[in-house]
Amino acid sequence: MGVEPGFECLHEDESLLVVLKPAGLLAVPGRGADKADCLSARVQARWPEALVVHRLDEATSGLMLFARSLEIQRALGRAFESRAVDKRYEAIVGGHLGALNADDAWGTIDAPLAADWPNRPRQQVDARRGKPSQTRWRLRGHAQGHTRVELQPLSGRTHQLRVHLAWLGHPILGDRLYAPPALQAAAPRLLLHATALGLDHPRSGVPLRFASAAPF
Repeated sequence: MGVEPGFECLHEDESLLVVLKPAGLLAVPGRGADKADCLSARVQARWPEALVVHRLDEATSGLMLFARSLEIQRALGRAFESRAVDKRYEAIVGGHLGALNADDAWGTIDAPLAADWPNRPRQQVDARRGKPSQTRWRLRGHAQGHTRVELQPLSGRTHQLRVHLAWLGHPILGDRLYAPPALQAAAPRLLLHATALGLDHPRSGVPLRFASAAPF
């Protein structure tokens, strides 16, 4: 799929940047000249001091945070590690995912994840070798035989949301790695968007909340 040449900056201050990553764009450079174009390179062309704090999959769109100094990068890294950053996503998954007992209730997927080495870059649920991984989810609606969900990862494993939902039996539409062919073809892109980031400002301590509506 084509990728917009620019990017949108939603917040800029002396310490950090919050930008919107398009789907289909790498967060950081990959191996080879053909993988040099990425969000971090585009951001650094405008703010040379910008440093990556966390990543999104190439196929995922949404909010990404950048630090403007090594000190802030370390502070934000500690915040992510201690789960002091509230991350929310929205996805459309295949099939009818039923509601929980109470309205607006959260469910939890608790399934350890490990690399599927013969099939890299795929990851897999692995009770023996996997690292602890938890994802909270809640229902946001049904349409056309599919389900819209809000997601809150409590850990930060590679492809965590995608693997957890596929393991639950409801892969994300457009997922070229984890969905069956019919659900891959059901959307022109992976229907996963990082919709919200909540954190305390690393210098002032003021609570910050950033939001971006899913474009699907």
